Amino acid sequence: MVLTQAPVLSPADRMGIYVFLLRRTVLKYSDKMRCFRKRSAIPVVGVLIICLLFVNLYIEDEYAMEDDKRLRDTTTHQLNSERYLHTIRDFSNFPLSINVTYRILAGMPLSRKRYLTIGLSSVKRKKGNYLLETIKSIFEQSSYEELKKISVVVHLAEFDMIWCESIVTDVSRKFSHHIIAGRLTIIHTPAEYYPMLKGLKRNYNDPDERVKFRSKQNVDYAFLLNFCANLSDYYMMLEDDVRCSKNFLTTVNKVITSHTGGYWVSLEFSKLGYIGKLYQSHDLPRLANFLLMFYQEMPCDWLLIHFRYLLAQKDVIRFKPSLFQHMGYYSSYKGAENKLKDDDFEEDSFDIPDNPSATINTNMNVFENYEAYKAYSSTEDYFWAKSPSSGDFYHIVFEKPVKISKIKVSTGTEDRQNDILHHGTLEVGERLVGNKKSRKCTTYLRLGDFTNGNFEIENVDHKVLFNIDCIRILATKNQIDWLIIKSISIWTDDSAN
Repeated sequence: MVLTQAPVLSPADRMGIYVFLLRRTVLKYSDKMRCFRKRSAIPVVGVLIICLLFVNLYIEDEYAMEDDKRLRDTTTHQLNSERYLHTIRDFSNFPLSINVTYRILAGMPLSRKRYLTIGLSSVKRKKGNYLLETIKSIFEQSSYEELKKISVVVHLAEFDMIWCESIVTDVSRKFSHHIIAGRLTIIHTPAEYYPMLKGLKRNYNDPDERVKFRSKQNVDYAFLLNFCANLSDYYMMLEDDVRCSKNFLTTVNKVITSHTGGYWVSLEFSKLGYIGKLYQSHDLPRLANFLLMFYQEMPCDWLLIHFRYLLAQKDVIRFKPSLFQHMGYYSSYKGAENKLKDDDFEEDSFDIPDNPSATINTNMNVFENYEAYKAYSSTEDYFWAKSPSSGDFYHIVFEKPVKISKIKVSTGTEDRQNDILHHGTLEVGERLVGNKKSRKCTTYLRLGDFTNGNFEIENVDHKVLFNIDCIRILATKNQIDWLIIKSISIWTDDSAN
């Protein structure tokens, strides 16, 4: 005789069996009780209800014990773990908006949609207050035409209403014409809509006060995003202590246009915190719900990374120079010093490269996943190849011929300063041949050599009389060092086209 071990039932399986048996028993006795008088049926039903409650409590207790064990065995900051799978599956089914009633403290958004909403969340600081300077920078660095396309929403996320009223008075006095024009709105979310902010999970061994601060901050931003969801086509997240680059909206518009037809969740215009993060407004309800769902898990900037990953944008798409700079000296958390600065920030107006659509290929030995396209894209990564030989090339083939005004190529990085193109040249070509997968130019014109790993040339349209189909970076000597092409920037001449 063969003995088989009885299968181990999970609490869910056991609960299903218990409920089935109880339900069958209740149905069985209910038929019999029709024959009894009402007073004799009551004790039987009461006993059955007590049994059912007892079993339910037992099951719930087992669930709690098992869930507690699962929590101890799971790393809390990994949102792709099994305990979150049900959330990720239902991610696209979040409700359209969060049910919350806001207090409008000043202004009112126009019914007509704007191009961009800029959202700020502000709380009372122990030292310093930079909100007015931030609002001033937004408006002063924008032209009249740009102002017609933006809306600024300030969320005063402070439960001290006396402080809120004083801020509203100061802002209204200084920016009354922007409030009247519908460009500036100040809102407040009543405390009763906030989730529990005490006894939160102490992930990363943060002190209770720190956990409370960052958890509330997540909720502050969630309510702000929820309010701004239908105000414009795009949404820019800023902090309340930044200054802006001149005509930043024009640059943002140009970057968005350059990504028309491509997929993106977030475009970044600063490398610091929550500053300069751009979203499409149709994603705001999901992002707001996401921040609320995981408000006590981790800081906001970490959650934003997970949100981007869940919506299938793997790489950071960040633009340099940065459009926004952190100017606050004191943090909103306990007035601690915060001297962080974005060293990629440029306050004066500048021109972002166009980098027209193109196919990239190379015959170099690519290292791991540092693919060729990364040097030409807006991601933070770069192209990295093992030691190139004379004649090795990096090839850019444009989708359609272009007039180019400026080309700039940078190789190497700060931590790998030897991985530059020591000996190389840059050429432009015309007359494409071959199929779509392996097109190349039949004629090339040399524009110049690399110097210290870099190449830059202006007024290309004055030097090259034809519309350019290709750009080729060519290694002219063997080199021992590997090669990093950090960035390739191309400016087109629209007027010439």
